[in-house]
Amino acid sequence: MPALLLAGCAALGAPAPDVLLIGETHDAPGQPERVAAEVQALAARGRLAALALEMAPQGSTTVALGRDADDAAIRSALAWDARAWPWERYAPAIRLAVQAGVPVLGANLPAAQLRTAMADVSLDAQLAPAARQAQEDAIRQGHCGLLPERQIPAMTRVQIARDRSMAHVLAESVRAGRTVVLWAGSGHVDRALGVPQHLPSALAVQSVAMVAGGAAPAAADGARFDRIWATPAMAPVDHCAALRQRRAP
Repeated sequence: MPALLLAGCAALGAPAPDVLLIGETHDAPGQPERVAAEVQALAARGRLAALALEMAPQGSTTVALGRDADDAAIRSALAWDARAWPWERYAPAIRLAVQAGVPVLGANLPAAQLRTAMADVSLDAQLAPAARQAQEDAIRQGHCGLLPERQIPAMTRVQIARDRSMAHVLAESVRAGRTVVLWAGSGHVDRALGVPQHLPSALAVQSVAMVAGGAAPAAADGARFDRIWATPAMAPVDHCAALRQRRAP
């Protein structure tokens, strides 16, 4: 098993962060196991404050569940959408937190708030102009250049609103001497664009990108992620080709 971030910090004599952001490549193999190992290590030391998830909506929580709660109870508490997020991918880390008596928290913007976020022009000022432009470019790329240009501002606002939602949950969950972990897509943990932009500056934050095959993305420099965790390679998938085929008349 690769060295854990917590062990690495201890070896360097550095304290564990208030907030640990772990960014995944959705569907990549080996990454859920890496997150579960980090959750287990922190929980075993009594250092895990909470596990927050992009995969569940803000307001959902396991805080009322016992340590012996079954999967059905956990999914219900987290308002889990199995159509969007395959439960078995995320369940091991979530179970470990629940069994340790640590709350698991939904952190994503609830679906009912998406339309409001799209129209909220105040979100346009939440990032510096260069960062906002980079976020718009990421939206274009993420939609394979198929999204009409008039929709880019609204979709960018949604991304910013999601990052702010996650940041709010994390800030509310910070506990002295412990670490709250966020598990999200790697774009959300990007220091230059994502959740870190919306966290209080007083917090000690570490951002990790998990990279399938170990080839760091061009954006994964010191300004964007503190660490890169290499995970097993995955077969290349042309998501854009599949999307174009679905949109073809």
